[in-house]
Amino acid sequence: MTEIDAKTEALVPAWLTLPDVAEKLGVEVTRVRQLVKEGQLIAVRREAESGNRVLQVPAAFIGEGRIVKGLAGTITLLKDDGFSDEEMLEWLFTEDESLPGSPVTALRENRGTEVKRRAQALAV
Repeated sequence: MTEIDAKTEALVPAWLTLPDVAEKLGVEVTRVRQLVKEGQLIAVRREAESGNRVLQVPAAFIGEGRIVKGLAGTITLLKDDGFSDEEMLEWLFTEDESLPGSPVTALRENRGTEVKRRAQALAV
């Protein structure tokens, strides 16, 4: 769980607090914290409407009642490549003309195989 810079902040269009993620997934907040700890989600500290810095997850990571298919595996591949949370967010949300779109958009559209192939190629 890290802080992010303005560039990464600008790439991610919408964020959810951990209680919001828990509600969308139908689980307790403690389970969401465990998902972050296990590397199935990336959470960063951001300023909330209250002015406090709270953990938040990109809204694009949550689909219809579940984590977007292929996200956890992609996060694992990127971590194995030595990416920090901030670098993973930047990679996931940066447009890639060869996909087309960003890797997170491709995952949401069930094109995870191509995303994982690109993530694996980063290690080479």
